[in-house]
Amino acid sequence: MITILKGVWPLFLAIGFLMTGNGLQGTLLGLRATFEGFDEATIGLIMASYSSGFLLSSVLTPKLIGNVGHIRVFAAFASVASTTVLLHAVFPVAWFWMLLRFCTGVAIAGLYVVAESWLNDASTNETRGKTISFYMVVTYACMALGQSILLFVRPESFLPFIIISILVSIALVPISLNDTPTPRISVPRSISLAKLYNNSPLGFVTCLAAGMSQGALFGMGAVFCAKIGLSVVQTGMVMAAALISVVPFQFLIGWISDRFDRRWVIVGSALLVAALTISATAFGNTGFLQMIVIFGLFGAFSLPIYSLAIAHTNDFLEVDEMLGASSKLVFVSGCGMVVGPILVGILMTYVSVNSFFAYTAVIHITLAVFAIWRMSVRSTVSVEERGDFVHVAVRATQVAAVTAVEEAEEQDGLA
Repeated sequence: MITILKGVWPLFLAIGFLMTGNGLQGTLLGLRATFEGFDEATIGLIMASYSSGFLLSSVLTPKLIGNVGHIRVFAAFASVASTTVLLHAVFPVAWFWMLLRFCTGVAIAGLYVVAESWLNDASTNETRGKTISFYMVVTYACMALGQSILLFVRPESFLPFIIISILVSIALVPISLNDTPTPRISVPRSISLAKLYNNSPLGFVTCLAAGMSQGALFGMGAVFCAKIGLSVVQTGMVMAAALISVVPFQFLIGWISDRFDRRWVIVGSALLVAALTISATAFGNTGFLQMIVIFGLFGAFSLPIYSLAIAHTNDFLEVDEMLGASSKLVFVSGCGMVVGPILVGILMTYVSVNSFFAYTAVIHITLAVFAIWRMSVRSTVSVEERGDFVHVAVRATQVAAVTAVEEAEEQDGLA
């Protein structure tokens, strides 16, 4: 690990600052929007705007990098992200926040693409697997760290917005001073959405479900916590629990999925999440400690589902189709992340606050039923013929997804 960090520590440092600031910003805006009196449907639209911008930028940024280079793109997007977060506090108007969140999504995705492509290029065949794993640990740990800042600041004040702006701005320093040669971003062979679905209907639907579920979690989780009466500090700790718990469980779930039918792992994970959320809905608004447990287990079993979808889809594709498929799956999950907060916001406004858990239960039950049906009409690929599971966050860009697939291919080739 020391050898890996020796060459790429500036990149991890930049990613750490970005993830810390971005993790804090999502929860902060959910809480601040609630304090400003926005209804849940409006907040859902605001949060979905971020996902829309993120999705668009994830597709367009690699082309922009090809035109002007990594450093210029990173500097421009860091400036945009640093400025837009401050404007939230200056103009607390719903429609303006939607525009700001869209711009933030474009900027943050662009920053991720630069950092992830540079990280991929700086890795070797021998270190890429460990680098990806460490990248995911840094991602979740720093996003959780961002929640902890709420222990020391009041979301009603201007200070947390300043802190986020500083964190994003500081991320520019290690990237700008990094002496690693700027990488090239290759464009993978394209594959249509129709062909992707025909090759692996379950992988397609699972990616969409993962995006819809996790979009609701990250977009409306803090709003839900505030609505059931949790304090700002408690809300930050609950959201952090969902991020921290996935770190150890991703390795366990990945290990199981490489040795047994991945579809049963998807079914089991989905049903566990559904059981958790149904129990929370049935028993009404539970206390802080119960929320810690529920959100922690939710993150542990729901967040790795996206990676299971990528691994399952690749089991049914030709090698030269995998990279293009990974890019399309990012698009599919991104569409889910746009839809998720909107639907949950509408349900929480016009039905009840507990619709947050009811929604996630329906999504995961539907996924489990669809997976069981697919198992009845199609046999799986044997363990010997499958690639390895590599964890990818649903918020990752196409670069991270493609990198993960490359790693899986190399592991498979060495087996």
